[in-house]
Amino acid sequence: MHSDGNISEIIPDLIDIGIDALNSQLFCMDIEDLGEKFRGKITFWGEIDRQNILPNGNKSDIEKAVNQIYNNLFSNGGVIGQCEFGPAAKPENIFYVFESWNNVIKK
Repeated sequence: MHSDGNISEIIPDLIDIGIDALNSQLFCMDIEDLGEKFRGKITFWGEIDRQNILPNGNKSDIEKAVNQIYNNLFSNGGVIGQCEFGPAAKPENIFYVFESWNNVIKK
């Protein structure tokens, strides 16, 4: 399932009706709270912040974002690392997102 915006209040309902993967804007929500409540219950097919990090961020911002998702939402899987290559995104940031995911997964 895909939805934009802060949908944290309806995630329990989505899990109850059988949604097993959720493509959402993770950085519109409290990622730590999502992890506390839903890690291991649904796969987060989420993206790196496309409004701020992808167009304006640096390598440190990207590493922090990837680690935040991994540390809070990953549990024997449960995360699909993804980002949107929209018109405002810097190509070098897109490439670095995937490089950062590869580095985190290898740990």
